Parts: sequence; C-alpha cells; structure tokens
Amino acid sequence: MRERTGIDLVLKKAADLNIKQEWGFDFPKEILTTDANEVLDDPEIKIVIELIGGKGIAKKFIEKALSAKKSVVTANKALLAEHGNELFELAAKNGVDLFYEAAVAGGIPIIKALREGLVANPIRSLHGILNGTCNYILTRMEREGIAFDDVLKEAQKAGFAEAEPSLDVDGWDTAHKAVILAQLAFGGQYSVTQMKVKGIRGLGGQDVEYAKEFGYRIKLLAILKKAGEQVEICVEPALIPLDHLLSKVDMSFNAVFIDGEVVDQTMLYGRGAGRLPTASAVVADVADVARNMLLAPQCRKSRQENNPLRRTSTGGNELKPSGEALTRAYLRFELQDVTGALAKVTKILADHDISILALTDFMRGKPLPGANPAAGTLAPVVILTGEAKTAALDKAVEAITKLTEVGPSYARFRVEAMKA
Repeated sequence: MRERTGIDLVLKKAADLNIKQEWGFDFPKEILTTDANEVLDDPEIKIVIELIGGKGIAKKFIEKALSAKKSVVTANKALLAEHGNELFELAAKNGVDLFYEAAVAGGIPIIKALREGLVANPIRSLHGILNGTCNYILTRMEREGIAFDDVLKEAQKAGFAEAEPSLDVDGWDTAHKAVILAQLAFGGQYSVTQMKVKGIRGLGGQDVEYAKEFGYRIKLLAILKKAGEQVEICVEPALIPLDHLLSKVDMSFNAVFIDGEVVDQTMLYGRGAGRLPTASAVVADVADVARNMLLAPQCRKSRQENNPLRRTSTGGNELKPSGEALTRAYLRFELQDVTGALAKVTKILADHDISILALTDFMRGKPLPGANPAAGTLAPVVILTGEAKTAALDKAVEAITKLTEVGPSYARFRVEAMKA
C-alpha cells in the first residue's frame, strides 16, 4: 500500500465483542479492544471502518465518528439505503468522507466506476446480479434439477446462505444495493418501500427448465432504468437471453451491466461477497480517503457537499409508479384439457391489450418438458407476452387465475430484452 499510494497507513485500534477468536493472520494483539469508544474517542485516529452491519448501533458509531471529524468507510448497505442522506449531510458538515464501495457487489468496484470512471455518461440503464446466494441457488437448480428448498439447505450448510436467509432469497439485500446504485446513477433519493421487490423463494424448477426451452435463463436482477422523465427501479427474478453476458454469471458471482450514453455497454464481474473481496473494497476506500486527507482536503469537502443522495438530475429523481412500467412477461398456467380453455386465456390477454409473442402447451407445438396430460386433468401452458404495462399484466393474471379451467399453480416473471 505504501508503494502504490505513497501513504503510510497505520492500524491503531480494532474493536470487537469477541477478541479471543482465531483471526487467521498475525498482528499486534494489543490493538484489540472490546470498547468501540477507544476508537471513536481517540484524537489520533482519522479513519474509522464500520463492519458491524445493521441500522442500530452501527448508525450511532458512524454518527459519532463523523461528528468527531473522522472519515468513515463502511460496507453497510441497509444503513446507507435507509439513512444515507442524513449521514452524508453529517459528513459534509464536518468536512470528512463517507465511502462505501464494499456495500454493493463486494470486490467489484461498481461505486467507483459510477462515481468516477463513468462520470461522463448519463446512465440509461443498469442491470445487476447482486446477491451471490440467490445466483448460487438458481445456478444449481438449472444445472442439477434440484428443488429450491433443497438447494437452499445445501447452500446454508456450505456457507453460501445465512441460517435465516430472508434478506437474500426475498430480494431485500438486492433492493438495498439497488437503492444505492440508483442514487449514484440517476441522482435523487429512493427507498425500498417505493420499489417492487420480489425474491426467488419458492421459484419452481419447472420454470427454470421452461425458460431455457424458450432461450432464456432466470436471474434475480436489480433493474434500474431511465424511463423518459422518470426512473424505474425494481428487484425481481427475470428471464434474460441465453446469449447475453449476464446469463453466463453463475454460482456465487455477481455482475453489473451498465448502458451509458457515451460508453454504451460495460459489464463489471467478480465476487460480490466474502471476507476477502469485501476487504479488498474496504482497503481501496481507506486508500482513497487517505489520499483526500493528505492531498486534496478542499476537493474532499466539495465531493461530500455534492454527495449522490443530494444530487438531482433533470427529470431523473422521480420514481415511475410500478404499475406504469412497461415490460414483457413469462406466464405459466395449468389448464384443463377441455375445449376452449386456452381460448379463454388468450382472450383475457387480448382484452388487456397484451400481445402473445410465443406460446407452448401440451396440445400443440412442442410439448413442454414434463407435460403429461394423461397423468391428470391439468397440464402446463407457457406464454411469452409482448410489452405491456405492469398494471395490465396484474389484472390479466388475476382474471385468468379465476377461470374454472385454470389450476391453482401459476407463475409470472419479467422478461428483459437485454442489449447484447
């Protein structure tokens, strides 16, 4: 670090509730303490790293550090997504930095890319695979034909999933990251409560297989788009073409695909979580903060006063209502093998101005994998729709599922027509 940056960084104190644990590397044990105030009250310490997580004590520690004119490096995505604006304001007031590269996509330098490398680009869209747990589960479901619940249990045993996996599999971890990226990409302030957030819990293995038959893979995506004078932000499982780069991102890896007006398409790929990738991003932020402190204090102050949560771009800080968003859809229903059943489904779609781009069922064309009408009275029908408003799709699906010819099992996913 000294050779690369010309800065001599000194680790003075580390606070943790459990200082008796095995750390796996050598360092002077006298720097350890169980009292965080020994870090926060030390006038010689200029940079504080917060890796506690959550929105409780971590927020209090960060506020105390910033108020003491100490710069902060954090990996706390949930805290920044919900309280980032007030923390950035506090940093600006005290003329210090608040950096957070590790909060999104682990070791992938997406924050730095949006903040610096792509600064010349108005961002048109951003699609991100931002949760390694979900991507690991989806990859194994496709490759091995294993059910969601079984893969989740194996992921927990292997350490890829938390014992309580709700934040990951229900999409909230990705949603917090999406908010941070949206603020950087478009300016303005957003909240997870304003977004459509849908995870992969309960996703059926048959849909993974059917999607592949149509030339797609299902990925949990953070989807950010500039939609005219508004911004669209959502998190949901989506079908993306098999030949697109994002569809090749497997197991616990993350990737972010960015469409900028000047650079066109760019993708960043790598490990989105884990202690070492996270540490890589944390140390990079520490180096940036140290450079600012030693070389450009006025630049640092200006940078914080123009923090991404305060910045607004023309027409870019109003969130598009989720029902107004235009999207294509994958729809799967189970229909009775009776005359007119499929006609009723297609009529409801037509009544809601929803076109059909592709349709496969057990009665015509290539049968779906696993379709066996002889085994029962219900069999699958899969439809890929044309572009329609989300609200129209909501109403159509609700009407279709009320038909007596339609069984209780159905699925609906977004289809993304990605740029190559």
